[in-house]
Amino acid sequence: MIKRRRIAVLAGGWSAERAVSLKSGEAVFRALDPGKYDVAMYDPRDDLMALTKGREEIDLAIILLHGRLGEDGRIQGMLDILGIPFVGSGLLSSALTMNKKIAKDIYRGADLRVPKDVILKRGDDFFLERLIALLGLPVFIKPVSEGSSIGISIGRSIEDIPEGIEKAFKWDNEIMVEEYIEGREVSCCILGNEVLEPLPVVEIIPDASYAFFDYEAKYKPGATREICPARISAALEEEVFSCAIRAHQALKCRVWSRTDMIIRDKKPYLLETNTIPGMTENSLFPLAARKAGLSLSELLDRLIALSLDLTGPVFLRSGD
Repeated sequence: MIKRRRIAVLAGGWSAERAVSLKSGEAVFRALDPGKYDVAMYDPRDDLMALTKGREEIDLAIILLHGRLGEDGRIQGMLDILGIPFVGSGLLSSALTMNKKIAKDIYRGADLRVPKDVILKRGDDFFLERLIALLGLPVFIKPVSEGSSIGISIGRSIEDIPEGIEKAFKWDNEIMVEEYIEGREVSCCILGNEVLEPLPVVEIIPDASYAFFDYEAKYKPGATREICPARISAALEEEVFSCAIRAHQALKCRVWSRTDMIIRDKKPYLLETNTIPGMTENSLFPLAARKAGLSLSELLDRLIALSLDLTGPVFLRSGD
């Protein structure tokens, strides 16, 4: 008889994306096959001591903590210390990827296209005219280390920019003012370790009532059309695949990632890479997996198998 793996699903946490994280956790908990896995849910905000005490009873953790203290390497470092293997990228990759400035520097080093940007730190002097001369109008204004479009706004005129900067600084001490790239927004999901498999590209079309793919457009049912596979040529699809794979490799991601891009003049510009993609009913990774022929249950089987392959014998315990 094959022993069922003991899986810990980590969801909730402390970030502004807590509600989305809980939805991802619930969806994954329901989809894990009870014939293969014994599953326990942990909310690290409330269950950190229980997780620590139960570490010997956990074969693998599935981290679904979006945003700070979940996607930025800190929970990954804690699990490493506890000796709990987990799905996805490690401490270094998670920290690099969560910081938009560092991630874009790494993209540039890998010869990947990115929008131009200017970084502002709290207390910096800046000149609006200089920002506009460098980046044009409109511009995106973003916290450097937040996800799910939290704190992001568009500055369409010189008058909009100070308000957008003030909003972004509510979430971070460092912000990015970024060139606005007009084009088709797509997302490409990657699965694998040594051999990387791109899933069908998803095209993202927010309702006209949304200025961009913001938090509500991401998570409100019916707010956004998600077309998979994306309506792009085979040649452009291959380039999107290549960009997502190169981003995954450059950022040292493992097991899975999702990279968001804007296509302008048939050229992809990278926006960001997600090391813990959403897994709610409206999320892009499960959609791309379905188009590739994987149910959510089967996708989770793949993620678990890929992750256990990485752990190696160092994590095997007596009785496994």
